[in-house]
Amino acid sequence: MTERAFRIGVMAPGGALAAEVEPRVRALAAERYGDRVEIVFHPQCFERCGHFAGDDARRTEAFLEVANDPSFDALWFGRGGYGSNRIVEAACARLEPAAAEKAYLGYSDAGTFLAALYMKGFPDVAHGPMPGDIRMAGGEAAVARGLAWLVERSPEALEPSLAGGGPPAAAFNLVILAHLIGTPQEPDLSGHVLMVEEIGEYMYRIDRDLCQVTSAPGMARLAGLRMGRCTGVPENDPDFVLTEEEVARFWCERAGIPYLGRADIGHDAGNKVAPFGPR
Repeated sequence: MTERAFRIGVMAPGGALAAEVEPRVRALAAERYGDRVEIVFHPQCFERCGHFAGDDARRTEAFLEVANDPSFDALWFGRGGYGSNRIVEAACARLEPAAAEKAYLGYSDAGTFLAALYMKGFPDVAHGPMPGDIRMAGGEAAVARGLAWLVERSPEALEPSLAGGGPPAAAFNLVILAHLIGTPQEPDLSGHVLMVEEIGEYMYRIDRDLCQVTSAPGMARLAGLRMGRCTGVPENDPDFVLTEEEVARFWCERAGIPYLGRADIGHDAGNKVAPFGPR
């Protein structure tokens, strides 16, 4: 009897994917896994409605069509780009039991969904590379890393500090997490090691978001914080002077949260996978 292929459904909760992404990602998967893995890109990934990959209703239905379909083993968020917060509550209210049986992988704007799914008790939720990353310099390695976690739970794909035991963990884009504070999707990270990363934000905004996150009552019981990479930081006039690690140390000390060092995550091809929850 032929073993069933591992099926991955891709949908885009925010911005649309470029047409080149599908054939390149499918070719990479075929090269590495042959017919043992099937990747299905929902047509919604390539539709456009202004800023979004389809209007709110279309993106909601695409998410549910993948999440609630028991034939899929994983839902892979296609790319970031603003939009998840517009649909997350309506989408999660209609999840069926089959949705909890699959893995979910993404980062950036998709962190809104990761937080909501984790709070619903879904066991396989992770911050990590997405199909759209294949367009980055070195992006094939990032996509291969994402596939390795989805298909094999490869330990080589993991953020290094997550090897072995330790407290549960979670990872987010910093501004996404800051915007979740006070919403129904704000995750309970008591006892967790929190990892954050950022792209394209002024250093003073990174400082402000770290203030908000570390000051939030729900974050007071963190086991620690790790700072991922902050890339594409615009020049500030006048120079902010402090680095992302220095501001992270400052706010952690102010809040009484242990600062645990750097995390190997970021909006780049080196982004490692950080599963949520127990190690």
